[in-house]
Parts: sequence; C-alpha cells; structure tokens
Amino acid sequence: MSAYELLHFNTAVAAKKPYCIANPQVKCPFCDRGSLVNILAEDYPILLVMNKYPVLKDTYPTVLVETADCQQEFSDYPKEHLHKVISFGVKKWLEFENSQQFASVIFYKSHGPLSGGTVKHPHMQIIGLNTVNCYKNVLPEHFEGIIIDQKDGVEFNLATKPRTGYTEFNITLTNPKLAKIADPVKSTGPQEELQGLELKDYLNPEQLNQFADYTQMATHFSLHYFHKNCNSYNIFFYRLDDRIIAKVIPRFVTSPLFIGYSLPQVSDNQDAILRIIREKYF
Repeated sequence: MSAYELLHFNTAVAAKKPYCIANPQVKCPFCDRGSLVNILAEDYPILLVMNKYPVLKDTYPTVLVETADCQQEFSDYPKEHLHKVISFGVKKWLEFENSQQFASVIFYKSHGPLSGGTVKHPHMQIIGLNTVNCYKNVLPEHFEGIIIDQKDGVEFNLATKPRTGYTEFNITLTNPKLAKIADPVKSTGPQEELQGLELKDYLNPEQLNQFADYTQMATHFSLHYFHKNCNSYNIFFYRLDDRIIAKVIPRFVTSPLFIGYSLPQVSDNQDAILRIIREKYF
C-alpha cells in the first residue's frame, strides 16, 4: 500500500442518490421494503443490502437497514432492538474481516444533516475496501480518555486525544477471542473459521449488550444534553487486536484548523460533560 492512500469517488453515481436527510419531499429508499433488491441477510426488521449507489470505487458497499420505521432513531431504541442491531452489525462486520477478501473493512453510522449522510432512515454501512487500509491514520491514543464507567470488560470514556475534536466518546470492548479473527490490515489469517459463526463463541452476549448500551448513551447525550444545536453524530467502529471500539462523535461544521492542518482540538468543559453524563445515566 502506498504512503498516501485515496478512495476514488464516483460523481456520476453520487448525482443519482436520493437526498432525503433534510428534505421530506424526497422518497426514502428504505421505507419501500418491497422494492429493495440484493438483500444479503435479514433478521426482521433488520436488513443487510447491497448499496444501490456505490459511490466509492473498488469497494464492496453494503447498507444495514436498522428498522422498518423511518421515524425511529438509534439513541431512543428499546434495549431489545438496540442489542439486536448491534449484534447483527458486529457479526456481519467481523464476517467481512474474516473473509480475507478485503484490505480493510469500514463499519460506521451517520445520523443528522451534519453527519455526512444523505438518508434519514436509520441505517449503518459496512464497506469492504479492496486496496485501501482504513486504519492507516488511526492511532491508539485516539481511544484514550477519562473513564466515565466500566463494566464486564467494557470501558466508556471521554476522549482526551480526539481524532477530530472537540468532544468524542470511546466505548471499548476487550475480549481475547477477538484476536482469533483474521486481521486484513496485518495480513493475518483466521485462527478459527467464522462460517456459521455463533456470536457467543467470540463475544459474550452480556458484554456486547453493555457495549451497545454505552454507545446508545453517548448518542443520546449528544442529541439531548451536549449542545442545544447538536442534531447530528457519527459512530465509527474499529477492531484493534482483541478489542472492538465504537467512537461516537457529535457533529457540527468541521473546524477549519482540522480541514487545513489536521489539527484536532479538545474542549475545556470536560468536567461539566462528565458530571452531566454521570447525573443523567448512572
């Protein structure tokens, strides 16, 4: 892989995408479930489908449709559905990684008009990258932070060295069995096959549910208590050896210092953020 890697964006395909995240007059592509094609997996109401608008060249783009209800939102899901969505998504993501078909695999979620997404309907994306290493600029310190809570091998922290700034939350699940899965970035093969994988064989269900709960807390805080103008967030998922990590980032207009110089900033109100989260959720 080159020292400077690029994803190539197909503008002709992008021009055809429906932009309904901020325009309710545009028909939602995921509400008409009967018209969806190339369905790869299903656990009603969750679907994994091929992306009808593959804007990134040299990739295997899929969309995880989280629910049949366009008005639902991840931060408000009932626990049963929340756990089901995260379990389904993590399993498919790990299957992609273990397949050894890709250089790396992206798993992320966008919500709101400033998140970079175009569709309001709750969904995530799992994208296999054929040649690009998505971890090339990911550093271990991006996941360091002040511990908010920890339970069952899962840590919830407020980042002290954010990737982009100003405020980021990290949810880290540690399980030695994760190291058995193929790592496409390090070019290591699977120590065990994932065909017919039972998630319990790699992740304790209670541990994964705790991971989901902390992730939901971070998104709920972002939309309801963080800042009166915050209506958007991203969740990015990472696997580093024996850890899976969710990074929740409340989204605003990106700082010009980061755009121009890749200089992240960290907010000086971390004590207040910690206090509010502990009061509201613990």
